[in-house]
Amino acid sequence: MLIRPRRNRKSAVIRAFAEETQLGAERLIYPLFVVDGKNIQTEVQSLPGNYRWSIDLLIPEVEKCMSLGIHSFVLFPAVNESLKDKWASYSFAEDNFYLDILRKLKKEFPEICLMTDVAMDPYNSDGHDGYVNEKGEIENDKTLPILSKMAVAQAQAGADIIGPSDMMDGRVAAIRKALDEKDFQQVSIMSYTAKYASAFYGPFRDALDSAPKSGDKKTYQMNPANAMEALREAKLDYEEGADIMMVKPALPYLDIIALLKNNFDIPIAAYNVSGECAMLTAACQKGWLDFNKAMPEMLVSIRRAGADVILTYFAKSYAEWMKYGKTNF
Repeated sequence: MLIRPRRNRKSAVIRAFAEETQLGAERLIYPLFVVDGKNIQTEVQSLPGNYRWSIDLLIPEVEKCMSLGIHSFVLFPAVNESLKDKWASYSFAEDNFYLDILRKLKKEFPEICLMTDVAMDPYNSDGHDGYVNEKGEIENDKTLPILSKMAVAQAQAGADIIGPSDMMDGRVAAIRKALDEKDFQQVSIMSYTAKYASAFYGPFRDALDSAPKSGDKKTYQMNPANAMEALREAKLDYEEGADIMMVKPALPYLDIIALLKNNFDIPIAAYNVSGECAMLTAACQKGWLDFNKAMPEMLVSIRRAGADVILTYFAKSYAEWMKYGKTNF
């Protein structure tokens, strides 16, 4: 035999020569849950190893992550029910603890990249991403001004990337216009472009107590059976000014990541969501999988599919694995 592919696998050094996909910590965004108060670090039971943080304990955690090479974070607020209303008015209130945390993190670490979440569900008494009318319908066009106010408030607090996760039609254009009018032309938009009505969001909703009070999100999140629809959503977000486009979840939609990567010339992100991470964590806790082998393989598969950026709850673990060859599980 003249051609023997195994020759390129015979040692670690030669395998490295032939390695096609690399993933470093610089491509990861670490999702963190934040709460109002002091001295709070409460583990999310359905997402072991992830916590709700108050700002005093979050600062040393972020510093630790930065020492591992992670410099990008996306924050999600767990808001007290008493502060929620139909219009999500607390989302842009001056005394919003989430905005205060953004300001404090940017002051402490001016070099980090902070991404925020724009949707009504953390602040909405109905638990939906958009405004819910008396009939229980999510009204697209009444939602857009609220999202725009939210985005401007987050930019004023120091956000580098605005992440509209609501899936309302026209929200990228509305947010871009609002940001530009307030001289935030340099603030980026990472749109949740192909966000599917997935069964894998459960632990996230536990962390924020943000599940819908009634109904589901199928009238605005995408049908898991659809691929071509993702191209239509991507074309709209691209034309409306998105700087980065996201696919969410990641693992069940690797084909969608590849589809967007092959059709657009801006970075594609993927969200390795809470259910995906909880699933792997549970299998490793049972001893059915080896975390130090399965976790990197999972993330590399998302990168191989075409993701330029990966949001993952395993960001810190992966960075430890990269630096030390293993992570404590």
